Amino acid sequence: MMKSKLNKKKRHQVKSRWYYIFWGAATVSVFAGQMYVGSGYRRMSKSFDRIVDAIVIEIEDKFTPEHPMIVPHSNDTY
Repeated sequence: MMKSKLNKKKRHQVKSRWYYIFWGAATVSVFAGQMYVGSGYRRMSKSFDRIVDAIVIEIEDKFTPEHPMIVPHSNDTY
């Protein structure tokens, strides 16, 4: 009687190989998704930096210090 009870309890702790296959595949897919999102974020960040740098360069190129409150440097020829 006691032996059958122990076998019954022990059976609940045994997991099939499909359990480990499922959770292994789930872990790999979550990791791959995180890598994909991270690489996309890195590419978006680099392109945004290029856009912001281009805007700053254009503003600096179009800037002319003709305002009376702006004193040009001595080496500038405006």
